[in-house]
Amino acid sequence: MRFAWLKKTVGIGNSVKPGCGIQLFRQIYNAAWWLPILLALTGTVDFSTGFIVFGVVTVARFSANLYMNNVLSLEQAETFLFRS
Repeated sequence: MRFAWLKKTVGIGNSVKPGCGIQLFRQIYNAAWWLPILLALTGTVDFSTGFIVFGVVTVARFSANLYMNNVLSLEQAETFLFRS
């Protein structure tokens, strides 16, 4: 939200375009969030293990988003790897 507001008020467009490697990493990063749920629902892992892994991944994503939103500038956030 903060970055969308900054782009609108300051008039800064997408000055930095993320490369192909960063975009691929983001896709894998987002898919890894769903993986424990899918493995638990298909019976590959038991539900308690899937819940614990999903919780750990969610806490890691939450921490990365807090860091991105509160510490990084707009230009740095555009190329931040752990962006959901």
